[in-house]
Amino acid sequence: MIRVVLADDQLLVRAGFRALLDAQPDIEVAGEAGDGEEAARLVRRLRPDVVLMDIRMPVLDGLAATRTITGDEALGEVRVVMLTTFELDEYVFEAIRSGASGFLVKDTEPEELLRAVRAVVKGDALLSPGVTRRLIGEFAARSKRPAAAAGLERLTEREREVMALVGMGLSNDEIARRLVVSPLTAKTHVSRAMVKLGARDRAQLVVLAYESGLVRPGWLG
Repeated sequence: MIRVVLADDQLLVRAGFRALLDAQPDIEVAGEAGDGEEAARLVRRLRPDVVLMDIRMPVLDGLAATRTITGDEALGEVRVVMLTTFELDEYVFEAIRSGASGFLVKDTEPEELLRAVRAVVKGDALLSPGVTRRLIGEFAARSKRPAAAAGLERLTEREREVMALVGMGLSNDEIARRLVVSPLTAKTHVSRAMVKLGARDRAQLVVLAYESGLVRPGWLG
């Protein structure tokens, strides 16, 4: 059973999400919070698998609450999916930097929301369709001078190559076609790179690819 915490200051939004999630045989809503501070407390107590976190909330906003959760080693298995009203919300970039596993727009299709919850539990990053490359472009535009490539020396040449392709926004299937390998092999290389670098998920791997200088803005095309 996948346990979910809902964090949104709008009661009707939470009610809608709860009705959808609780109707699934493999998902249950473990708790609800109306602000970021309450959300962080609830997550510490309940240890859910996934938190659906609104970005704009009173007392403590969703970004700060996400940093609190992802910065707590005891909550390392908790995945946060940010909820935003607009596809290119100005805070989406910071959400990924804060440790979120991805984001969804609130008016997403019900099936997409369910797929999202199940995907992040498996360790996949979630970025709404059609937004991934623009989000990466935003990250690239704001990125500082690359830091020392700490940890990259632990990667094989192929793992670095795959990590760079992840950073450019390619899916496992696209990576497989680019490198002429099977999708399973591509997924294995991605997983090994994540483990070696201590990345929580694919979204963090993208961040590391840019921060280390492995991928540069000019490569986006």
